[in-house]
Amino acid sequence: MHFQWYPGHMTKARRMMQEDIKLIDVVIELVDARIPLSSKNPEIDELAKNKSRVILLNKYDLADDKHTEKWKKYFEEQGYFVTLVNSKAGNGVRKVNDVIQQACKEKIERDRRKGILNRPIRAMVVGIPNVGKSTFINSFAGKAATKTGNKPGVTKGKQWIKINKNVELLDTPGILWPKFEDQTVGLRLAFIGAIREEILNILELSIELIKFLQEHYPSSLTAKYSIEGSDDAVQTLSQIAERRGCKIKGGELDLNKAATLLMDDFRNGRIGNFTIEFSS
Repeated sequence: MHFQWYPGHMTKARRMMQEDIKLIDVVIELVDARIPLSSKNPEIDELAKNKSRVILLNKYDLADDKHTEKWKKYFEEQGYFVTLVNSKAGNGVRKVNDVIQQACKEKIERDRRKGILNRPIRAMVVGIPNVGKSTFINSFAGKAATKTGNKPGVTKGKQWIKINKNVELLDTPGILWPKFEDQTVGLRLAFIGAIREEILNILELSIELIKFLQEHYPSSLTAKYSIEGSDDAVQTLSQIAERRGCKIKGGELDLNKAATLLMDDFRNGRIGNFTIEFSS
């Protein structure tokens, strides 16, 4: 499979972010805790040069705890301010305000020396599609400030959201980058639903996921679907199809339906908590 998805609105969004960055004190980047590096847009580093940086390891509830801690340490060693959040449930969201204040400590001090008091910190929230930016902002703001959806491309434009007297957020559309140098990155992004489903081969994608789980979390599929399991990924998918009654007319197994079911179960944490990318 070859992965590439960079529609025109992403070019427009990137241009808009470049224009707005001069208004910003801190850039808050959400990454998916299951693939922290692959879900981190390399173009943001150039865009946010000389700005304070915060990384939110979002959806940590879906990731493998021991690997999440290693990733947190990795990013902190790179100079980022890092915290874990589960935006959907609201876990960890309250800590974000303190992390923003820490990240902007020097800027707040500079303002104070100049006699500028109580000016709110302006933060830009960035991330790839479907990483949970809008859900995070709504949870952080305590209200439905933005539109959300469990698919990429819901946020189309920018909007300012006042969180409290200390913080204002600029929400931005989810953007990828024009070319994945490593197609493994594209595969990981496809696993978590960051690439539009219509351009993917769901059957091939599910086979790749089964291979990964067989290697790194070998008992996960047998436990979830009550199957015997097999070293052969197609055979395993066939067992899942049989077990879940995924059949077409004539009783033939519907592997595409089983693949869709598997991907949905995986993305929503119904099979277990997995990290797909490991820090060295």
